[in-house]
Amino acid sequence: MEMTFQPTLKKRPFIIAGPCSAETEEQVLETARALAPQGIDLFRSGIWKPRTRPGEFEGVGTVGLGWLKRVKEETGLKVTTEVANTQHVFEALKYGIDVLWLGARTTVNPFSVQEVADALKGVDIPVLVKNPVNPELKLWIGAIERIYKAGITRIAAIHRGFSHHSPTSYRNVPRWEIAIELKRIFPDLEMLVDNSHICGRRDTLQEVAQKALDLNYDGIMTEVHPTPDAAWSDAAQQITPDVFRDLVAQLQVRQATYDPAYLPTLEHLRHEIDELDDELLTLLHNRMKLSEQIGDYKKRNNIAILQPERWGEILERSVGKGKAKGLTEEFVYALFKAVHEESINTQARVMEAQEILKEE
Repeated sequence: MEMTFQPTLKKRPFIIAGPCSAETEEQVLETARALAPQGIDLFRSGIWKPRTRPGEFEGVGTVGLGWLKRVKEETGLKVTTEVANTQHVFEALKYGIDVLWLGARTTVNPFSVQEVADALKGVDIPVLVKNPVNPELKLWIGAIERIYKAGITRIAAIHRGFSHHSPTSYRNVPRWEIAIELKRIFPDLEMLVDNSHICGRRDTLQEVAQKALDLNYDGIMTEVHPTPDAAWSDAAQQITPDVFRDLVAQLQVRQATYDPAYLPTLEHLRHEIDELDDELLTLLHNRMKLSEQIGDYKKRNNIAILQPERWGEILERSVGKGKAKGLTEEFVYALFKAVHEESINTQARVMEAQEILKEE
């Protein structure tokens, strides 16, 4: 389905800030009063909080919408909150919420997204769609499509990272390539980074926000709390309004486009990259031809395809050589993992083809 999005964000970078959760009326208003002079574009606060287990703080509910209404009246800030079902949508609209967002635990469930989409039919309001919890681009696209089919054309995506089974330095690993692919498919879809949920900690918020802007994201969504350590949810990733002011002040906004005078240099460098890419594909082709020979040899000698010790040696050697050449361990691991998987598949196809020939 071809989608044409209307602008949702009015400037770049578009700044969304506010507490993870609305806890008390005073906490919400105190945060908003501190952020209003900073010129943020949208004040955020969670009213309903989806939690993994019952008994945890699940938000103050509808009463918090009244607090957001007061924020609008007293500070002039536009406000946004998360919705996950029909009741949430109706209540948020009744209190004049300016922008709605779908959280990661909603986006992952097409039934929930469709329920929200049905509730939004006939309504003209911007909707922000966070990536699903798991790293599946089709789910993210599907959620956007469902909201679009409800008649909403002011849609933006929020990249908040993805769950990962092993320990990392992130709360949710960015998997930047997934967001970049979404932007490739929908070039006019605006993209924000939720650096708070990617980081899960304060000390890397600046780094992730800057990387997003370097990748031509349209803005940031950051959790801000007057007393972060005392926050009722996600305390470790929230920062004070003063710290947030410094974070924004230090951000460098890159040009979305470039001066035509730079074009000759860029074209020359791009041509060199294209040539190297062609060489790389040729090398990979040659490597897989060798894998075919290995598959044939293993078949004839009844040797198993997967050789864990050999794979471990390749990985250790490659990571070491990659580091010596200035390549990150994560990149080298991902690259050689993909190459190894293709090699395994190539050997398997050789063996299967020989079995078919025998049967014939």
